[in-house]
Amino acid sequence: MENEIGTIEKKSFQWYMKSAEGGDHVGQKNLGDCYRNGVGTIKDEKKAFQWYIKSAKGGNSYGQNSLGYCYQHGIGTIKDEEKAFNWYVKSAKRGNHLGQNNLGYCYKYGIGTTKNEKKTFQWHKKSANRGDHLGQNNLGYCYRYGIGTTKDEGKTFQWYLKSAKGGYNKGQKNLGDCYRHGIGTIKDYEKAFQWYMKSAEGGNHLGQNNLGYCYQYGTGTTKDEKKAFQWYIKSAEGGNNDGKNSLGYCYKYGIGTIKDEEKSFQWYLRSAEAGNHLGQNNLGHCYRYGIGTTKDEKKAFQWFMKSAEGGDRNGQNNLGYCYNYGIGTINDNKKAFNLYLKSAKAGNHLGQNNLGDCYHYGTGTTKDQKKAFQWYNKSAEGGDKNGQNSLGYCYQHGIGIIKDEEKAFQWFMKSAEGGNHLGQNNLGYCYKHGIGTIKDKEKAFQWYLKSAEGGNYLGQFNLGKCYQHGIGTIEDKKKALHWYSISAKGGNIHAQTLLRNHYEIKKTKDEKKIFYWYLISAEGGNTDGQNKLGYCHLLGIGTTKDDKRAFQWYKKSAEGGNSGGQYSLANCYFYGIGTTKDKKKAVHWYTKSYISSFE
Repeated sequence: MENEIGTIEKKSFQWYMKSAEGGDHVGQKNLGDCYRNGVGTIKDEKKAFQWYIKSAKGGNSYGQNSLGYCYQHGIGTIKDEEKAFNWYVKSAKRGNHLGQNNLGYCYKYGIGTTKNEKKTFQWHKKSANRGDHLGQNNLGYCYRYGIGTTKDEGKTFQWYLKSAKGGYNKGQKNLGDCYRHGIGTIKDYEKAFQWYMKSAEGGNHLGQNNLGYCYQYGTGTTKDEKKAFQWYIKSAEGGNNDGKNSLGYCYKYGIGTIKDEEKSFQWYLRSAEAGNHLGQNNLGHCYRYGIGTTKDEKKAFQWFMKSAEGGDRNGQNNLGYCYNYGIGTINDNKKAFNLYLKSAKAGNHLGQNNLGDCYHYGTGTTKDQKKAFQWYNKSAEGGDKNGQNSLGYCYQHGIGIIKDEEKAFQWFMKSAEGGNHLGQNNLGYCYKHGIGTIKDKEKAFQWYLKSAEGGNYLGQFNLGKCYQHGIGTIEDKKKALHWYSISAKGGNIHAQTLLRNHYEIKKTKDEKKIFYWYLISAEGGNTDGQNKLGYCHLLGIGTTKDDKRAFQWYKKSAEGGNSGGQYSLANCYFYGIGTTKDKKKAVHWYTKSYISSFE
């Protein structure tokens, strides 16, 4: 079969040669194609260019278009965009649909001429109306994004459909997008999958990436991660930057292949260096956390910046986070706020949560609890687990909205079930204290356990309390100490204070002596000693258990600015230890304690 094809191609080349040498301009164009593509002869771009010149000067519109293409891309000659434009004009004016499409392309990108969106639209329309499938695809693009015309999703769909049915693989990919996102038509994931399949099999590398997406998430087909990985490979190896990014994601999380962080980093790097903004964001993530490479916060910042400048909403959020916390750069809360705002407005749900934080705490902007609530609400309804937790907190404490403990509980539940460890801690708190639900100490223990095992230091601290006091589980001092230790290592100052007190007491069996020295320290004005003396009165260490005295010493310590004392006093107000329960005062001292821990 190959020999037969070779024989046919040689004969075709010979007939085109005779025709061309005889002065036939169509034959000259076809002979140029043979030399350009190596059909029936050795590939020779210079000879291709020479025959295209003869055909073009002889008035053949196809030859003129091919000559324009040579000048545009430097095929067999020096690249010259002005000459490319001039030959496309000649071809287009003769009614050639290929020349018309290419002329529209020149006006779109300013190739050999000034950019002109109206002329872009006009020439793509002429090309499309003459049945050119590339022109039909490009006209659909004009209608979709309002290039030289009014946006019209219905017309977008119609022209992509014509292009796709004509066999153009890019049009097939774009038609798949229409069905997937409901652009000019009803959403239909199965049809989206089918058109992506045609595009992918036709060699379109972006179509291959999108087909991989369908297999990865089961969009319009049965979920198949191995097939997803295979199509991502084809897309990536074909040079598609989205495909490279998707392949990096597969290696990072072991989707359809064995997890390999180094390969993940390499593919993200390829995608990022080629200008893909998603890849740039993911590469920044690798540098920030040391995934497949050495941790480098400055490089993380640089790649997040490139991604953000390219308009990627994930990159904008991550760059905002860098400015917010001084990661790889100097802290700048105003820049953080502005970047969160961009990300949030673009629909990034984590960015919406972070913007809510800015309004809640007055980070880079004026405090505004109503705006904080609104952005938390958008984030939560968009499915972000952090946003759901934040929204629950708003409902719990009446921040920017009327207090509603049942709604607080519901949003904490969504956050917790979605795997958010802070949400799990807060849900445990709701069950422990009956906030928006019936008290259930066993469920409180279970959610604190999940939070703790997920690495949340507040959950670890509260789990320690459960074990210490037998809340929802059997009392176990060893396990209590274990979780307090982990929480303390994670930076929880209250766990650190509790452990320090415990080990100081453990050093000697003489509890009266411990009490005595804490009393001397406390009466001398030492705020840490005052807090520890309160602890002795609370638990009856070296003295009689006395909640009122514990409260009094905690108050002195707190008013003296000791963060541990402030936290202990907050607990007294919250639980009614030695005083009347007062949640407002509890919140006041919890907040003071939190702020003091950073001073």
